[in-house]
Amino acid sequence: MKTKIFLNLAVKDLNKAVSFYNGLGFSTNPKFTNEKGACIVIDENIFVMILVEEFYKTFTYKQICDSTTTSEVLISISLDSREQVDEMIDKAVKTGGTDYIPAKDYGWMYQRTFLDLDGHHWEVFYMNESQIPNEM
Repeated sequence: MKTKIFLNLAVKDLNKAVSFYNGLGFSTNPKFTNEKGACIVIDENIFVMILVEEFYKTFTYKQICDSTTTSEVLISISLDSREQVDEMIDKAVKTGGTDYIPAKDYGWMYQRTFLDLDGHHWEVFYMNESQIPNEM
């Protein structure tokens, strides 16, 4: 079995969060979705479990941070082109997210950032590995 990554995020409104991620082009796996949470499919081995806050709290003894004011994690996903990066940001904004940090173009890597409806920080980038400088 290949290793799979399940990123768990607390959300305030599950239906709005599902709509947001579906609006980005990601599907929902109904097998792992109910009124407490939903499984968003990023890739065949990468998933985001969006969990309503009360349910999320059953998995930790820590307080849930306010991700609109506190950084909890930087989530980064790669795409196949600069155009796809721009399209993802456009979709994020159209579905209620925030274009958070201006684009960064390093020549070999192009990166943009959005915040989802609950303030989670997403880095979306394209990287041409053949152009990575020898010294970084």
